[in-house]
Amino acid sequence: MADQDQRNVSAWRPRVPGVVEVFHAHYTEYAYPMHVHDAWTLLIVDDGAVRYDLDRHEHGTPHDTVSLLPPHVPHNGSPATPDGFRKRVLYLDASRLGDDLIGPAVDGPDLRDPVLRRRVGQLHSVLTLPGDELEAESRLTLIGERLHEHLRLRHRESPERRDPVLARHLRELLDERVVLGIGLEEAAALVAAHPAHLVRAFSGAYGIAPHQYLMSRRVDRARRLLLAGRAPADVAALTGFYDQAHLTRHFKRLVGVTPGRYRTSGRGAGRAGGGS
Repeated sequence: MADQDQRNVSAWRPRVPGVVEVFHAHYTEYAYPMHVHDAWTLLIVDDGAVRYDLDRHEHGTPHDTVSLLPPHVPHNGSPATPDGFRKRVLYLDASRLGDDLIGPAVDGPDLRDPVLRRRVGQLHSVLTLPGDELEAESRLTLIGERLHEHLRLRHRESPERRDPVLARHLRELLDERVVLGIGLEEAAALVAAHPAHLVRAFSGAYGIAPHQYLMSRRVDRARRLLLAGRAPADVAALTGFYDQAHLTRHFKRLVGVTPGRYRTSGRGAGRAGGGS
Protein backbone atom coordinates (compact mmCIF):
# COMPACT_ATOMS: atom_id res chain seq x y z
CA MET A 1 0.00 0.00 0.00
CA ALA A 2 1.28 3.45 -0.87
CA ASP A 3 2.13 5.98 1.84
CA GLN A 4 -0.39 8.34 0.27
CA ASP A 5 -3.17 5.94 1.25
CA GLN A 6 -2.10 6.21 4.89
CA ARG A 7 -2.37 10.01 4.83
CA ASN A 8 -5.92 9.96 3.46
CA VAL A 9 -7.71 8.26 6.32
CA SER A 10 -9.81 9.87 9.04
CA ALA A 11 -11.75 8.06 11.77
CA TRP A 12 -13.65 9.20 14.84
CA ARG A 13 -16.57 8.32 17.11
CA PRO A 14 -19.23 11.03 17.37
CA ARG A 15 -21.63 11.61 20.27
CA VAL A 16 -24.51 10.12 18.32
CA PRO A 17 -26.27 7.03 19.71
CA GLY A 18 -26.08 4.11 17.34
CA VAL A 19 -22.99 5.31 15.47
CA VAL A 20 -20.02 3.18 16.44
CA GLU A 21 -17.57 4.92 14.12
CA VAL A 22 -17.23 7.34 11.21
CA PHE A 23 -14.53 6.42 8.70
CA HIS A 24 -13.42 8.45 5.67
CA ALA A 25 -10.69 7.16 3.36
CA HIS A 26 -9.13 7.67 -0.06
CA TYR A 27 -7.35 4.53 -1.21
CA THR A 28 -5.43 4.38 -4.47
CA GLU A 29 -3.75 0.99 -4.18
CA TYR A 30 -4.93 -0.66 -0.97
CA ALA A 31 -7.14 -3.75 -1.23
CA TYR A 32 -8.47 -5.17 2.01
CA PRO A 33 -8.81 -8.94 2.48
CA MET A 34 -11.80 -10.96 3.63
CA HIS A 35 -12.90 -9.87 7.10
CA VAL A 36 -15.99 -9.30 9.22
CA HIS A 37 -17.36 -6.50 11.39
CA ASP A 38 -19.58 -6.68 14.44
CA ALA A 39 -21.46 -3.59 13.23
CA TRP A 40 -23.47 -2.65 10.14
CA THR A 41 -21.39 -0.93 7.45
CA LEU A 42 -23.18 1.91 5.63
CA LEU A 43 -20.95 2.95 2.72
CA ILE A 44 -21.01 5.62 0.02
CA VAL A 45 -18.32 6.19 -2.60
CA ASP A 46 -17.65 9.77 -3.72
CA ASP A 47 -14.97 9.10 -6.36
CA GLY A 48 -14.04 5.95 -8.23
CA ALA A 49 -15.65 2.63 -7.34
CA VAL A 50 -15.10 -0.35 -5.07
CA ARG A 51 -15.36 -3.96 -6.13
CA TYR A 52 -16.15 -6.34 -3.29
CA ASP A 53 -17.33 -9.86 -2.52
CA LEU A 54 -20.09 -10.45 0.03
CA ASP A 55 -21.29 -13.96 0.83
CA ARG A 56 -19.30 -15.17 -2.19
CA HIS A 57 -21.07 -12.88 -4.67
CA GLU A 58 -19.35 -9.94 -6.40
CA HIS A 59 -20.77 -6.44 -6.03
CA GLY A 60 -19.81 -2.88 -6.93
CA THR A 61 -20.42 0.65 -5.68
CA PRO A 62 -21.21 3.20 -8.40
CA HIS A 63 -21.78 6.80 -7.29
CA ASP A 64 -25.56 6.62 -7.07
CA THR A 65 -25.72 3.73 -4.63
CA VAL A 66 -25.62 3.24 -0.89
CA SER A 67 -24.06 -0.05 0.16
CA LEU A 68 -25.24 -1.69 3.36
CA LEU A 69 -23.02 -4.56 4.50
CA PRO A 70 -24.39 -6.59 7.42
CA PRO A 71 -22.41 -7.64 10.51
CA HIS A 72 -20.76 -11.06 10.76
CA VAL A 73 -20.81 -11.61 6.97
CA PRO A 74 -17.33 -11.72 5.36
CA HIS A 75 -16.46 -9.18 2.68
CA ASN A 76 -13.37 -7.73 1.03
CA GLY A 77 -12.76 -4.73 -1.24
CA SER A 78 -10.46 -3.31 -3.88
CA PRO A 79 -10.37 -0.34 -6.27
CA ALA A 80 -12.41 -0.84 -9.44
CA THR A 81 -10.87 2.19 -11.19
CA PRO A 82 -7.23 3.18 -11.89
CA ASP A 83 -7.33 6.15 -9.51
CA GLY A 84 -8.70 4.16 -6.60
CA PHE A 85 -11.72 5.30 -4.59
CA ARG A 86 -12.81 7.80 -1.96
CA LYS A 87 -15.38 6.49 0.49
CA ARG A 88 -17.31 7.57 3.55
CA VAL A 89 -18.49 4.92 6.00
CA LEU A 90 -20.77 4.78 9.03
CA TYR A 91 -20.60 1.79 11.35
CA LEU A 92 -23.98 1.35 13.04
CA ASP A 93 -24.84 -0.87 16.00
CA ALA A 94 -27.84 -3.18 16.43
CA SER A 95 -29.98 -0.38 17.89
CA ARG A 96 -30.41 0.95 14.35
CA LEU A 97 -30.65 -2.32 12.41
CA GLY A 98 -31.31 -5.73 13.94
CA ASP A 99 -29.84 -9.11 13.12
CA ASP A 100 -33.16 -10.18 11.59
CA LEU A 101 -32.33 -7.93 8.62
CA ILE A 102 -28.97 -9.57 7.87
CA GLY A 103 -30.47 -11.98 5.33
CA PRO A 104 -32.23 -9.30 3.26
CA ALA A 105 -29.08 -7.15 3.29
CA VAL A 106 -26.97 -10.05 2.04
CA ASP A 107 -29.42 -10.59 -0.82
CA GLY A 108 -29.01 -7.02 -2.08
CA PRO A 109 -26.42 -4.83 -0.33
CA ASP A 110 -26.26 -2.08 -3.00
CA LEU A 111 -29.28 0.23 -2.81
CA ARG A 112 -29.93 2.52 -5.77
CA ASP A 113 -31.87 5.24 -4.02
CA PRO A 114 -30.98 8.90 -4.77
CA VAL A 115 -32.87 10.18 -1.71
CA LEU A 116 -31.07 7.79 0.60
CA ARG A 117 -27.73 8.60 -1.04
CA ARG A 118 -28.28 12.33 -0.51
CA ARG A 119 -29.34 11.85 3.11
CA VAL A 120 -26.28 9.78 3.95
CA GLY A 121 -24.01 12.41 2.41
CA GLN A 122 -25.75 15.15 4.42
CA LEU A 123 -25.33 13.16 7.63
CA HIS A 124 -21.60 12.82 7.04
CA SER A 125 -21.35 16.59 6.61
CA VAL A 126 -23.16 17.17 9.91
CA LEU A 127 -20.98 14.63 11.73
CA THR A 128 -17.88 16.73 11.02
CA LEU A 129 -19.40 19.57 13.08
CA PRO A 130 -19.35 18.97 16.86
CA GLY A 131 -22.38 20.50 18.56
CA ASP A 132 -24.87 19.44 15.90
CA GLU A 133 -25.60 16.05 17.43
CA LEU A 134 -29.38 16.59 17.48
CA GLU A 135 -29.41 17.25 13.75
CA ALA A 136 -27.22 14.18 13.21
CA GLU A 137 -29.58 12.00 15.27
CA SER A 138 -32.58 13.31 13.33
CA ARG A 139 -30.95 12.64 9.97
CA LEU A 140 -29.81 9.18 11.08
CA THR A 141 -33.35 8.33 12.19
CA LEU A 142 -34.73 9.15 8.73
CA ILE A 143 -31.95 7.12 7.12
CA GLY A 144 -32.77 4.18 9.39
CA GLU A 145 -36.43 4.32 8.41
CA ARG A 146 -35.59 4.30 4.72
CA LEU A 147 -33.17 1.38 5.14
CA HIS A 148 -35.88 -0.56 6.95
CA GLU A 149 -38.28 0.12 4.08
CA HIS A 150 -35.81 -1.37 1.61
CA LEU A 151 -35.06 -4.41 3.73
CA ARG A 152 -38.66 -5.14 4.74
CA LEU A 153 -39.57 -5.60 1.07
CA ARG A 154 -37.22 -8.57 0.94
CA HIS A 155 -37.65 -9.86 4.46
CA ARG A 156 -40.51 -12.30 3.88
CA GLU A 157 -39.01 -13.79 0.74
CA SER A 158 -35.43 -13.92 2.01
CA PRO A 159 -34.19 -17.48 2.50
CA GLU A 160 -32.54 -18.32 5.79
CA ARG A 161 -28.76 -17.92 5.67
CA ARG A 162 -26.64 -21.02 5.67
CA ASP A 163 -25.63 -21.49 9.29
CA PRO A 164 -25.01 -25.18 10.01
CA VAL A 165 -25.08 -26.11 13.67
CA LEU A 166 -21.40 -27.07 13.91
CA ALA A 167 -20.19 -23.84 12.30
CA ARG A 168 -22.49 -21.78 14.48
CA HIS A 169 -21.18 -23.44 17.63
CA LEU A 170 -17.61 -22.56 16.68
CA ARG A 171 -18.61 -19.00 15.89
CA GLU A 172 -20.24 -18.71 19.31
CA LEU A 173 -17.03 -19.98 20.93
CA LEU A 174 -14.95 -17.45 19.00
CA ASP A 175 -17.33 -14.64 19.95
CA GLU A 176 -17.10 -15.62 23.62
CA ARG A 177 -13.30 -15.70 23.53
CA VAL A 178 -12.34 -12.83 21.27
CA VAL A 179 -9.68 -11.67 23.71
CA LEU A 180 -8.64 -14.93 25.36
CA GLY A 181 -8.71 -16.91 22.13
CA ILE A 182 -9.18 -20.65 21.80
CA GLY A 183 -7.08 -23.39 20.24
CA LEU A 184 -8.47 -25.55 17.47
CA GLU A 185 -8.04 -28.76 19.46
CA GLU A 186 -9.92 -27.33 22.43
CA ALA A 187 -12.69 -25.98 20.22
CA ALA A 188 -13.03 -29.32 18.44
CA ALA A 189 -13.29 -31.11 21.77
CA LEU A 190 -15.98 -28.72 23.00
CA VAL A 191 -18.17 -29.23 19.93
CA ALA A 192 -17.29 -32.93 19.50
CA ALA A 193 -15.84 -32.67 15.99
CA HIS A 194 -12.58 -33.46 14.24
CA PRO A 195 -10.45 -30.28 13.93
CA ALA A 196 -10.15 -30.51 10.13
CA HIS A 197 -13.89 -31.07 9.75
CA LEU A 198 -14.57 -28.12 12.05
CA VAL A 199 -12.42 -25.77 9.95
CA ARG A 200 -14.09 -26.96 6.74
CA ALA A 201 -17.57 -26.57 8.24
CA PHE A 202 -16.87 -23.03 9.44
CA SER A 203 -15.22 -21.90 6.19
CA GLY A 204 -18.01 -23.48 4.14
CA ALA A 205 -20.74 -21.78 6.16
CA TYR A 206 -19.22 -18.33 6.45
CA GLY A 207 -16.72 -18.03 3.61
CA ILE A 208 -13.88 -17.17 5.97
CA ALA A 209 -11.46 -19.25 8.04
CA PRO A 210 -11.87 -19.32 11.84
CA HIS A 211 -8.58 -17.47 12.45
CA GLN A 212 -9.59 -14.73 9.99
CA TYR A 213 -12.90 -14.31 11.78
CA LEU A 214 -11.19 -14.04 15.17
CA MET A 215 -8.65 -11.49 13.99
CA SER A 216 -11.43 -9.41 12.40
CA ARG A 217 -13.28 -9.31 15.72
CA ARG A 218 -10.10 -8.32 17.56
CA VAL A 219 -9.32 -5.54 15.09
CA ASP A 220 -12.86 -4.19 15.46
CA ARG A 221 -12.38 -4.00 19.22
CA ALA A 222 -8.99 -2.35 18.71
CA ARG A 223 -10.56 0.33 16.51
CA ARG A 224 -13.00 1.33 19.24
CA LEU A 225 -10.31 1.50 21.91
CA LEU A 226 -7.96 3.51 19.70
CA LEU A 227 -10.70 6.04 18.98
CA ALA A 228 -11.28 6.28 22.73
CA GLY A 229 -7.65 7.43 23.05
CA ARG A 230 -5.95 4.26 24.28
CA ALA A 231 -2.32 3.74 23.28
CA PRO A 232 -1.61 0.99 20.73
CA ALA A 233 0.49 -1.00 23.22
CA ASP A 234 -2.39 -1.04 25.71
CA VAL A 235 -4.90 -1.86 23.00
CA ALA A 236 -2.85 -4.85 21.89
CA ALA A 237 -2.98 -6.31 25.39
CA LEU A 238 -6.69 -5.57 25.81
CA THR A 239 -7.76 -7.17 22.55
CA GLY A 240 -5.85 -10.44 22.63
CA PHE A 241 -2.85 -9.68 20.43
CA TYR A 242 0.54 -11.04 21.41
CA ASP A 243 2.15 -7.60 21.37
CA GLN A 244 1.95 -4.24 19.59
CA ALA A 245 3.74 -5.57 16.53
CA HIS A 246 1.18 -8.37 16.25
CA LEU A 247 -1.64 -5.81 16.46
CA THR A 248 0.02 -3.56 13.90
CA ARG A 249 0.46 -6.34 11.38
CA HIS A 250 -3.18 -7.43 11.43
CA PHE A 251 -4.59 -3.92 11.85
CA LYS A 252 -2.75 -2.55 8.82
CA ARG A 253 -3.77 -5.55 6.73
CA LEU A 254 -7.48 -5.09 7.54
CA VAL A 255 -7.79 -1.30 7.87
CA GLY A 256 -5.01 -0.04 5.61
CA VAL A 257 -3.21 2.11 8.19
CA THR A 258 -1.21 1.51 11.36
CA PRO A 259 -2.96 1.71 14.77
CA GLY A 260 -1.04 4.86 15.67
CA ARG A 261 -2.03 6.63 12.46
CA TYR A 262 -5.62 5.53 12.88
CA ARG A 263 -5.73 6.75 16.50
CA THR A 264 -4.76 10.30 15.52
CA SER A 265 -6.57 10.47 12.16
CA GLY A 266 -9.61 12.33 13.45
CA ARG A 267 -7.76 14.89 15.52
CA GLY A 268 -7.26 18.48 14.53
CA ALA A 269 -10.66 18.75 12.86
CA GLY A 270 -12.79 18.83 15.99
CA ARG A 271 -14.03 15.34 15.29
CA ALA A 272 -13.04 13.09 18.16
CA GLY A 273 -15.93 13.47 20.53
CA GLY A 274 -16.11 10.54 22.93
CA GLY A 275 -18.48 7.63 23.06
CA SER A 276 -22.25 7.61 22.88
